[in-house]
Amino acid sequence: MSQRYVVQTGDPVLRQKCSPVKNFNGELWALLDDMKTTVRAENGAGLAAPQVGVALRAVVIDVEEGYFELINPVILSVKGEQTGPEGCLSVKGKQGTVTRPQRVKAEYRDRNGKKHKLTAEGFFARAVCHELDHLDGILYTDIAEEVYDLPPEE
Repeated sequence: MSQRYVVQTGDPVLRQKCSPVKNFNGELWALLDDMKTTVRAENGAGLAAPQVGVALRAVVIDVEEGYFELINPVILSVKGEQTGPEGCLSVKGKQGTVTRPQRVKAEYRDRNGKKHKLTAEGFFARAVCHELDHLDGILYTDIAEEVYDLPPEE
């Protein structure tokens, strides 16, 4: 497992609509393992494949509820609303105020191609929506009510 470079705003891969994963094999597993290493090294809550330069519909989410790998994810339903701060590993030094659903139900495949469903609430729902947006070339800055600079790290 290797840490990968996280591409930044301006890289065209972040604006692509990603292709579905068709091959559930060692190449996918290596990508997912590298994404797990990367999101943890960067202290993120999630990471989508285009953020490491790969235009495939795959995300990893690492939140209080656990670690999740979502391949070819689809949101089935949303409920409620929450507004709060959001950042992104591909938009360094900035944060924004974004409104997202409070609850999300999604369907996805795991690394072996098996179908699963999940229900996410609160911050977990925010992370799911944020990462799935990446798969369609959408950044949180596109939908934020406001975007502001973070204070420099010391």
